[in-house]
Amino acid sequence: MKTIKGFDKKLLAWFDQHGRHDLPWQTERSPYRVWVSEIMLQQTQVTTVIPYFERFMARFPDITTLATAKLDEVLHLWTGLGYYARARNLHKAAGMVHDHHKGMLPVEFDEVIALPGIGRSTAGAILAQSLGQRHPILDGNVKRVLTRLHAIEGWPVKKDIENTLWQLAEDYTPTSRLADYTQAIMDLGATLCRRGKPDCPACPFNQHCQARQQDSVHLFPTPKARKVLPVKQTRMLLLQDQQGQFLLQQRPPAGIWGGLWSFPECSLETDIEQWCAIELGLNIDVDQHQEILRHTFSHYHLDIHPIRATLKNHTDRVMEDVASVWYNTRQPEALGLPGPVRQMLENLS
Repeated sequence: MKTIKGFDKKLLAWFDQHGRHDLPWQTERSPYRVWVSEIMLQQTQVTTVIPYFERFMARFPDITTLATAKLDEVLHLWTGLGYYARARNLHKAAGMVHDHHKGMLPVEFDEVIALPGIGRSTAGAILAQSLGQRHPILDGNVKRVLTRLHAIEGWPVKKDIENTLWQLAEDYTPTSRLADYTQAIMDLGATLCRRGKPDCPACPFNQHCQARQQDSVHLFPTPKARKVLPVKQTRMLLLQDQQGQFLLQQRPPAGIWGGLWSFPECSLETDIEQWCAIELGLNIDVDQHQEILRHTFSHYHLDIHPIRATLKNHTDRVMEDVASVWYNTRQPEALGLPGPVRQMLENLS
C-alpha cells in the first residue's frame, strides 16, 4: 500500500507545535513510569488516567515497591479506573521483573512482551518512549488514523486488516525521534482524528486523507457488527452489623472483578435469610430492597439488586472459611472495590 511521503517529518512538525508535552509520564521517561502509564491508558482517556497515575507513582515509585506491595493495595489505588485485570497483571509482572530481572524492566522486546498484560503495541510504546528504540505501535488511536488516511475497510481486529495496519505502522515509523514520534501519532488520534467529531481542518494530513476525500471519515474504522448485550441479574446483600459496618467478601482472583472486595451475592430466587444462615453463619433481618443498579461490561449488562439487612445478634461472626471484612464507611480501609460497590458504599456513608 502506497504511503504518504514525508509522513514522519510532517507529523513531528505538527507535534512540536500542537502535541502534548507536559503529561506526567513525560517528565521522567523511565521504562517503569512509561510502562505504568501505557497500562493505565489502555481503553482509558488521558484526562482520566493522570490523577490515578500520579497517586500510583507517589505510592509505588519503583518496581520493587510495587512488586512487594499487597495486591489489595494496588487494586485500591486502581478503584474506579476499571478493567482490573490490568492492575493484577501489572502487579504480577512487577513481581516477575523483581525476581528475574533485578527490579529493572528488561530492554529486549521479546522479554518485555513476555510479561503479563503487555502486547506488541504496548511493548513497542514502552521501549520507544523510554529508550528510543524503533518499534511501531498500533493502539486504538493509531488504528483510527491509519484506517482513515488510507480508507481501509473492515473491522481492524480481523487478522488480515490488522496485518495491513501493522505494515503501515512499520513503514511510517522513522529511525530517529522515536519517543516523540510514538507520542505524536497517538496524540494525532486522540486530539484531532477523534472517534467523534474529528477536527479534519486542523489535521496536517487533511489533503492526503482518503476518507476525507470520500467524505466518509465517520465510517472509519469499520465497527464490529453490533449485537444486543445480554442482561444478567444478581442480588447484592448490604449486611450491616450493630456498629454500622458492612460485610464485604473478596472475590476469586480470576474473572470479573477478580481479587476485589464486594458485597455477598446470591441469586434472585434465593431465600436470603436461609442463604445467610447456611453460607455465612449469620442470622439477619431484611430491611429493604433498593433501586436496581445497572453496570455494563464489554460483553453484558449486570443488573444489581441491592438489599439492606442487619444482623439479629451482635455476637454473630462470619464463618472462618469466608474471606471477609466488616467495612466501616466512616473509616474506610484501603481495599480494591468495584465501581458499583464503591458507589453503593458512598451512598450508605
